[in-house]
Amino acid sequence: MRDHTPWHRLFGIALTDLFTGRPWRVELEKELALKSQRLDVLIIERLPGAAAVTDAAALAELPDGLENLTAHNVLSYKSKQEALDGWAMEELIGHYVTYRKLASIQAAAVPATARPADPVEPPAAVERLLPEAAFRLYAVALPADPVEPPAAVERLLPEAAFRLYAVATRHPAKLFTQLAPGAQHPTPWPGVYDLDWGSRRIRLIVLNALAEDPRNAPWELFASEVDRIRYGLAHYRPRSPTAHLLRFHLANVHRLELPTMAYTLDDFKLDTYRMLIDDFHELSPEDRQALLERMDVADRLRGLDTEERLRGLDTEERLRGLDPAERLRGLDPEERLRGLDPEQVKAWLKRSGH
Repeated sequence: MRDHTPWHRLFGIALTDLFTGRPWRVELEKELALKSQRLDVLIIERLPGAAAVTDAAALAELPDGLENLTAHNVLSYKSKQEALDGWAMEELIGHYVTYRKLASIQAAAVPATARPADPVEPPAAVERLLPEAAFRLYAVALPADPVEPPAAVERLLPEAAFRLYAVATRHPAKLFTQLAPGAQHPTPWPGVYDLDWGSRRIRLIVLNALAEDPRNAPWELFASEVDRIRYGLAHYRPRSPTAHLLRFHLANVHRLELPTMAYTLDDFKLDTYRMLIDDFHELSPEDRQALLERMDVADRLRGLDTEERLRGLDTEERLRGLDPAERLRGLDPEERLRGLDPEQVKAWLKRSGH
């Protein structure tokens, strides 16, 4: 049965939220110059003018595998319905090559009219691709007077400014059989590998194999194991209003697709309430005031002692609405008479017959 859940778009929205407030931006639908490719590849670019992030604490907040982000990061994502294999790695490198050229042209401020006007449309489906055996690659070296490369090629951004990432929900068993000897390099994080593929090193992140940690909650949302999904939903902390809706949507999608996924709408609401409590101090003054205005007066004052309730009020505000008897209750005669004009007291006693 064909999967109708737009996993790539949802994954892109989650990454967009992950980098909200951080010095990178995510492009979900980058138009590449030679091939129109949407959703399967995401671009994570450092924001213009932002310095390289070297603070270990800031990098530690990112999910496992993203600690080495650079200025331009090309990421391919394969959901639980897709396999990450050698062809997917070739596609990723192809997109990297095209994107590097495009980014270099943009960095050099070449007018948009100088770019190809009609990008080549990709095949309608991978199943229609011609067999790999039908293709050969050749490199020809001319003995003399080589043709000058295009000016744009000379201005390519440095290779070190780009990194490639492949994110797979399931363990890519076939891919590991296609690796050359010594091409697999483990990292300190479970489920994260560095792979040599041709001349490129690609960071592989396997979502179903990551360590259980709150920082990995954005990854766990797209795992396929029930316990991991449940953990991700419980620990994911959205950084933007859109991501609150994403979290709600994913909770419902997983609940419908996985009968054993005992994560209900009530669970989602409860987790959202807890998150709101935890992050209340991060809300704007206007948002905090809006929440307080929806609470009953008794709820607002619950837990406050008398001094805390009266703090900030002047004498007139404290006494407003009280009748004279309530104002004087609890005061002994001497305190009641303090500050009064003796002549006024005598006149009152005379009038009252004392």
